[in-house]
Amino acid sequence: MHRARYDHDGLSLSYLDSAPDDPARPAVLLLHGFPDSAQMWHEQIEALHAAGLRAIAPDMRGYGDSSMAASTGDYAAARILGDFAALLDHLDIQRAHVVGHDWGAVLAWMFAGRFPQRVDRLAVISVGHPTAYARAGVDQKIAGWYTLFFLLRGISERLLLSSGPTGLRTLMRSHPDVEEVLQRMRQPGRMTAALGIYRANLSQVLFGKHPSVEAPTLGIWSEGDAYLVESQMKNSDRYVGAPWRYERVPGGHWVPLEQPERLNALLLDHLGAAASA
Repeated sequence: MHRARYDHDGLSLSYLDSAPDDPARPAVLLLHGFPDSAQMWHEQIEALHAAGLRAIAPDMRGYGDSSMAASTGDYAAARILGDFAALLDHLDIQRAHVVGHDWGAVLAWMFAGRFPQRVDRLAVISVGHPTAYARAGVDQKIAGWYTLFFLLRGISERLLLSSGPTGLRTLMRSHPDVEEVLQRMRQPGRMTAALGIYRANLSQVLFGKHPSVEAPTLGIWSEGDAYLVESQMKNSDRYVGAPWRYERVPGGHWVPLEQPERLNALLLDHLGAAASA
């Protein structure tokens, strides 16, 4: 697994690439969410690479080894989508499969809607189409209470890094690598950078207009997800103008980390790579 960098929008951005010397392989762009980094995809990168695909996982701006942006507005979805398009351009990749989890799923939906000519197949984990999420009703609003807490600049940073009931260790205690996440988030400025995606985009997700996608799409939701209700994923079929497949799996929110073998099988089947694995 090769780590490299590229420059875009005044930032130095990091990404993992499983096959930098084999550009003929079909590419899969893997997009992480909060509070993760590209490294969360290590099991998927290995499986996709073994199946003959080229797995590419960027550290979103503000996360992992990528630079932190200067202001909240720099974390607007349009800017981040520009990072992903620039990465594909940097690697001379015209089209790719796109896979996203958590905020990475939101961005994957948006990328497929904004750049349909660049997406072959789409796989979204945990978070449904932004419009389906916005219309999911009161149960989703209750489950997502923390999104409003994250908007409290300064206060949420302090409390998330504490050991109290609103600390990251408590709120995300089911995260398999929560101690590693905390270590990263304690680096100066990193928690504020990570929260930037909520502060710059939550109102746009809830109240904005989001195009349907035209790529064959796989939606995956886990029964033990404490942050997202099932309807926001199941009802996403209304915003897919192509074959749609829904898979309900057991376990918690962090499917790539908690159920790598199950997820890998679903991804390989959806991306048409299972026969070559």
